Formats: sequence, structure tokens, C-alpha cells
Amino acid sequence: MKKVINFKNMRLISIYFKLLLITLLMTSCSSDDSTDIDEQKPTININYTDGFPQACEQLVKGETYIFKALVTDNKALAAYGLDIHSNFDHHTHDDQEGDCDLDPIKEGVNPLLYLESFSIEGGPSTYEINIEITIPNDVDTGDYHCAYSVTDETGWQSRTSVDIKIVD
Repeated sequence: MKKVINFKNMRLISIYFKLLLITLLMTSCSSDDSTDIDEQKPTININYTDGFPQACEQLVKGETYIFKALVTDNKALAAYGLDIHSNFDHHTHDDQEGDCDLDPIKEGVNPLLYLESFSIEGGPSTYEINIEITIPNDVDTGDYHCAYSVTDETGWQSRTSVDIKIVD
């Protein structure tokens, strides 16, 4: 027995499947609200009354200092870091402020290297970095960089650095 294809039924089935496909596509896609996308990097400020160190600051070996910077974000902060490293080769960083007198280029014997990262709990939009560091007596004197970094909860990062000098 031969079946006869009913084009009217085929047309209804085709329309039904097209509507089903459109409905699935519309409901499976999440809304893309561009106003919720964070496109702003956090900021770092050391140029305020308590900010430390300022550009060209001299730190004395054996002394204890409190490194402070004010960090802000339009949404929420997640982490920060402090990096103190030698600048005996006179390298620069693209965000560096100040123009300090540098000692002659030299090879380090025992340069200070401080590199730590910290979490910021609770996701505040403003936070003051506060890190106490004692400059060891046995480190090389000379030119150093002090570099702060901050990351917000969406992954944007900012950095800033200043020239400092460790002296006897």
C-alpha cells in the first residue's frame, strides 16, 4: 500500500519546527546587558598625605617603614601587591613618576627583593594598603623601585612605581 504525502501537513510540520527552533534560540541565549560589564581599571594613589614612599625617598637600612597607598575601583577590589627591587641597571617602568638622581650602574651583591601579594576581603571599592617593612642591614645600598599593583574583582589590574634609594 502506497502512502500519499499530504503537503498541507508537511507545511504545518515545517512551520511548527521553525517556531520551535526560534523559541529555543530566544530562550537559550542569556541577555547581554553591556551596562554590567566592568571596563574600568582600578587606581593607585601614593600622592596623598600618608602615601609612602614618595618619589626619590631615601630609606635607611635597619629602619622600619609603613608602605601606604590608596587604591580604588568603580566596583570591587580583590587583591594588591608590593614589589621592591633593585634599579642598579637604571631600567624604567612606563608608569613611573619623578626624576631622581641615580647612582652609577653597578652589579648587586645582596640587593633587597620584596615581592608579596595580598587579598582584599569583602570587595570594597576603596582600600588603603598598609605594609610594614624593615629594611635589612645587610642589603646593598643604592637605587630601587617600589611598585604597587592592584587588581579588581573582574581582573583589571593597575600598577605604579617610584624610584627610591636605600642608604646607610
